[in-house]
Amino acid sequence: MNRCCRSRFFYLLLFFISCIFTSCSKENGSKSEYNEKTYYSAKVRQEFLHAWNAYKKYAWGHDALKPLSKSYHDWYAESFLMTPVDAFDTMKIMRLDKEADDAKALIFERLSFDKDIMVQNFEITIRLLGGLIADFQIDGDERFLRLAEDLGNRLLSAFDSPTGMPYVRVNLKTGETSGEINNPAEIGTLLIEFGTLSELTGNPVYYNKAKRALTELYKRRSKIGLVGTTINVETGEWIDKNSHLSGMIDSYYEYLLKSWLLFGDEECKEMWDSSITAINTYLSDETENGFWYGYVDMNTGKRTATKFGALDGFFPAVLVLSGDLDRAVKLQTSCYAMWNLYGIVPEQIDYMVQKATAEYYVLRPEIIESAYYLYHYTGDEKYRKMGETFLQSLIIYCRTDEGYAALKSVVTKEKEDSMESFFLAETLKYLYLLFAPAETLDFDKVIFNTEAHPIRKTWD
Repeated sequence: MNRCCRSRFFYLLLFFISCIFTSCSKENGSKSEYNEKTYYSAKVRQEFLHAWNAYKKYAWGHDALKPLSKSYHDWYAESFLMTPVDAFDTMKIMRLDKEADDAKALIFERLSFDKDIMVQNFEITIRLLGGLIADFQIDGDERFLRLAEDLGNRLLSAFDSPTGMPYVRVNLKTGETSGEINNPAEIGTLLIEFGTLSELTGNPVYYNKAKRALTELYKRRSKIGLVGTTINVETGEWIDKNSHLSGMIDSYYEYLLKSWLLFGDEECKEMWDSSITAINTYLSDETENGFWYGYVDMNTGKRTATKFGALDGFFPAVLVLSGDLDRAVKLQTSCYAMWNLYGIVPEQIDYMVQKATAEYYVLRPEIIESAYYLYHYTGDEKYRKMGETFLQSLIIYCRTDEGYAALKSVVTKEKEDSMESFFLAETLKYLYLLFAPAETLDFDKVIFNTEAHPIRKTWD
C-alpha cells in the first residue's frame, strides 16, 4: 500500500472509530444530539488548527499555503496576507485566541496597500475589504477599519468607467484600470463591503459607487429579466448572453437580496423580486434527477445547457433567506446528491446524465453554507447529518500531512497543491457553525458576505 493510500486509510479508520466512540456515549435523544454536536464542532475546530498550523509553518507572511510542496503562493509580486485576513474572524468565532492574536500582529506589522500592483477588484473586495471590516467588527481594533478605509479609497477608481460598472483590475497606487470585459458577479458583488464601509466611516462615496454599479447592471437585463455572463463596462453591451446561477453571475443575485436586508435599500428589494421571478421562470428545471437551475439564453429563455456546479450550491441558502423554503429544500437535496455522486462535489456536472463535466474540487464551501442556513431555519437534523458527510469527505480525500489540498479530480481523487484562503474563511467556518451552539454567532444579527465574513448592522 503506497503512502497516500495508507494516509487516507488511517484518517478514514480514525474518523469511523471516533464516530463509533461518539455513538457509544449516547444515553438518550437530546443528550445524544448534544454529544454529537459537541464532538463534531470540536473536530472541525481541530481540523482548522491543522490547516492553520500548516500555513504558519510553511507560508507565514504569504497569501496561501501549498500543502503538497510545503511551500507558499502569493497572488501578486508581494503578499497581501490573504489567509490571515480571511481567517481571522473564523478564529474569533472558534475562540482560538492565541491564533487570532498571532494573525492580528502579523496583519498590523506587514499589511500595506501602498503598492504599485494591479489587483482584481472583486477578489480583493470580498476577501480583504470584507475581511478587514468583519475583523474590525468582531475585534474592535480601529486599525482594521483604517486599513479597510485605505483599501476602499484605492479601489474607487475601478468604478471610473463610462457606465459606472467597474473594470476588472485596478492599480492600488496609481489608480490605473484594465479589463473592460467584466461579469455580473464581479460588478454586482461589492455593495455589502463598500456600503458597510460608508456606514462605518460616514463617507457615502463607497456606497454610491457600488450601488450605481449594481443598478447599471440591472438596467441592462433582458426583456425577460435575465442577465448574461459577460458585459463590456465601457459600452454596456453584453458579450456572452448565457444566463445561469454559476460562477460569473452567482453572487450578483445574492447581493441584491442581502443588500436589502443589511441596508434596508428598497431598490435592492425591487431588483431582487424582479430577478427571482425571472430565475424561477426560466432557469429552474425539475427533472427525474432532481430540482436544478440550468443555463438559458438571456433574451429568449431557451435552454442552452443542463449544467449545475459546486458554486451554484450557494442558492439554497439564498432561497431560504428570501423565505422560499420549498425550493431551497428541493435544491439542497439535489446538491447533496451531487456531492455524493463521487464522494465529494465536482466543480460542475451535467444534471441530466449525472456526470461531471469539470472534475476538480477546490475546497469550495457553498453546499455546506446552504446546509447551515437550512439547519438554522428548519432545525431539521438531516442538514446536520449532511455536515457529517461533508466533514468525512474532506478528511478522507483532502487532508494532507500539512493542511488540506484541493483535488484535481473527484473521480481519481488526485490532489492539487493548493489551499485557498476561503477554506479557512468559509468552508470550515460554515461547518463549525453547523455544529456549534446557536449562541456562538447570532445568525439573525449578521449578514454574511460572499466570503462568509459576518457583517453586523451596527448603525441605525
